[in-house]
Amino acid sequence: MNMTIGFRILNRERTASKELVDAFAKLPVANVSDSMSRMTAAGPTLRPMHASGGMAGVALTVKARPGDNLMLHKAIDMAVPGDVIVVDAGGDLANALMGELMLAYAIKKGVVGFVLNGAIRDADNFIETNLPTFAAGITHRGPYKDGPGEINVPIAIDGMVIHPGDIMIGDSDGVLCVPIDEAEDILARTEAKSDAEIKQMAAIEAGTNDRSWVDRALKERGCTFPAD
Repeated sequence: MNMTIGFRILNRERTASKELVDAFAKLPVANVSDSMSRMTAAGPTLRPMHASGGMAGVALTVKARPGDNLMLHKAIDMAVPGDVIVVDAGGDLANALMGELMLAYAIKKGVVGFVLNGAIRDADNFIETNLPTFAAGITHRGPYKDGPGEINVPIAIDGMVIHPGDIMIGDSDGVLCVPIDEAEDILARTEAKSDAEIKQMAAIEAGTNDRSWVDRALKERGCTFPAD
């Protein structure tokens, strides 16, 4: 069967395990990001549109024409509990990709979050329902429903590549994609980092935190100090 590039719906071949998703749900996004060498991000423009709380789920990807939500509607139809619907709509803010009706339907379907490289409307409803939603902006102007678009293809938001089935996490610092194939290694690194930060926080509270590294780093880089 021939598939039309740019206007097609594919099956999701792989999904991250619930155990991995649940493990990442307990970790700060910043620590996961540090464990990925601080080289992966969806940009600072994607901000929380819900009231509070983190997000963790499996990516259901959508590539949409800016201002058009036909494929987003279909993605919600296809969603299964635990999905995070991730939409690359080019970051255009002229027309909202979704509002309260689509949000209510998605909640009924068991969607656990949205990442929208585009705008929303009915912003108060996103705060009230508090489904984790990250978007680039807000506008009252509604969307078009003509296509084209693609579902379950690799997409990219500000250089961050998301494959269908990857783990999507988010908190007040932003969103991050954790690739399936590296997820276990990233998880181990992040848990170790979080444990180290707990010990460091305890040392700060006790007044025993070692700050000698600051002067050492300055001297190694050739910084001059005031004379005693």
